[in-house]
Amino acid sequence: MLSVVTNLLRRSVFTSTATLGRKASAMHLEKQTKELLKLPAQEVKDWLSNFDAILTDCDGVLWLYSDVIEGSIEVVNKFIHSGRKVYFITNNSTKTREEFLSKAQQMGFCVDTDKIISTAHLAANYLKRMEFNKTVYIIGSSGIKKELDAVGISSFGVGPDTLNGGLKNLVDNELKRNLNSEVGAVIVGFDEHFSFPKLAKATSYLNNAECLFLATNTDERFPMTSCVIPGTGSIVRSVETAAERPALVMGKPNTACCKHLIDDKIIVPERTLMIGDRCNTDILLGTNCGFQTLLVGTGVHKMEDVQKWQKSGTAEEKKLIPDAYLPRLGDLLQFIDS
Repeated sequence: MLSVVTNLLRRSVFTSTATLGRKASAMHLEKQTKELLKLPAQEVKDWLSNFDAILTDCDGVLWLYSDVIEGSIEVVNKFIHSGRKVYFITNNSTKTREEFLSKAQQMGFCVDTDKIISTAHLAANYLKRMEFNKTVYIIGSSGIKKELDAVGISSFGVGPDTLNGGLKNLVDNELKRNLNSEVGAVIVGFDEHFSFPKLAKATSYLNNAECLFLATNTDERFPMTSCVIPGTGSIVRSVETAAERPALVMGKPNTACCKHLIDDKIIVPERTLMIGDRCNTDILLGTNCGFQTLLVGTGVHKMEDVQKWQKSGTAEEKKLIPDAYLPRLGDLLQFIDS
C-alpha cells in the first residue's frame, strides 16, 4: 500500500512539472549568456524590470559559511523593498528553516520564514503529506531530525557511528539482530560523520522495496578554493550504489521544490529570476521551471565553465548555460533604482 501511495505522490508532485521542464530546456539549447557588466546600464535596468519574483541560492551567492559576500545584503534588501517577492532556496540540509531565518536576519537580510525553502523542511513535509507513520533512518544532521520532529515523525541516526570490533561484529550484532523493524524511510543529507556502518545500515533498510529513499540534494562539493570538501551528492551516490536504487531528490534542480509557488500562482515563471553559483542545481532548476537565470562567480561555477558548455554539443550541458552572468551579486547594486 505504501508503494502505491508513494508512486501517486511522485506523479503528482514531481512528474506534473516534467512538461514544463522539457519545454524550457528546448528553449535554452542555443542560449547565449549576457555578461551584465559589459552591457549598457539602461539595458541591465530594463532586464531587471522584467522580474516580479527572485529566487536566490544562499551558500556561494549571499554568504560563504558565516561570512557575508560583499554587496549581497544591499541587493537583496533593495529587491524586497521594491516590492518584489524574494525567496531564499537552499540545498543545505544541516539547518531548519528557523535556523536559516535566524542566520539570515542576524546578517541583515530582511527575510521572513515563509520565504525560505530548505531541503530538510521539504523532506519532512513530503513525508507528512503522504501521512507517513513509521520511523526514519537519517544519514545527515540535526536539521533533518528537527524538521521531522516538528511534523511528528520519529527518527534516529544523527551523530557518529563508527566501526567497532570489525565487520563481523557489525554484521552479527547490528545488521542481523538490531535493525529497527519500524523504519519505513531513509533520508540522506550532508553528514560529517558518514561511515561504513551508516552505509551498511541505510542499504540494509533500503533492501526492503517498501522503504522510501529520499535525498535532500546531490551537490557534489562545497565552494572552497584551497581544498575539496565532499558534498551531500557524494554520500547519496554511495548509498544509491550500494542500495542499487535511486533516491528521490527533494532539492534543486528538482522542480518540485518550488512547484507550489507556480501552481498557486504566487510566482509567474516568465517574470521570475533564479540566482545561483552552481549551474547543475541552481541554473538547471531555473531552466527546468522556465525562469530567467543569473550565475554569480562567487561559488562553484565561473564564466569559463559557461564558455565550455556553449561549445559543447551535448544537450544536457547546454541546459546549464545561464541567461546572465555577474562576478558577484553585489555588482547588481548599481543597476537597482532606490
